[in-house]
Amino acid sequence: MTRAHETVLSFTYPSERRARVVADALGPEVGEIDDARSTATVDREGDAVRIRVLADDLVALRAGVNSWSRLIAVAERVGTGRD
Repeated sequence: MTRAHETVLSFTYPSERRARVVADALGPEVGEIDDARSTATVDREGDAVRIRVLADDLVALRAGVNSWSRLIAVAERVGTGRD
């Protein structure tokens, strides 16, 4: 299914290990918080984590971005001190 709107949130970390911890923490959420109007993917490349949010409309895109922004903040707090 093609979605009308897309955004990519990109976060760079001091190390590849830290990025892996954050991406691994987000992994279980992929597919769990999707709904009929939006979906997201999480990818890691080196020290960067990227979250791609796709949505049918701008309201759903904003909700998806807000949800994933909160989730990344939690994942970063959980991963503190593991580096």
